[in-house]
Amino acid sequence: MHRHVRDGRDLGAHGWRKPWSDDAGGACLEVKRLGDGHVAMRQSTDPGGPALILTAVEMARFVSGVKAGEADGLLS
Repeated sequence: MHRHVRDGRDLGAHGWRKPWSDDAGGACLEVKRLGDGHVAMRQSTDPGGPALILTAVEMARFVSGVKAGEADGLLS
């Protein structure tokens, strides 16, 4: 059974990327493609904390929604 949240330490230290980060250099969202095709997302300042696990389809929908402006309401 697939768990949607995992401990970041269980996912290893290598292979993480920071495609989204702030200009202050601290609040980065890191992502890692897992061997089974899922994508893990975590806060870079807490690498041992929780990591959200998304399927490839969920990740594609997330990125498409952000690009379409569906998350803009979260900023105001």
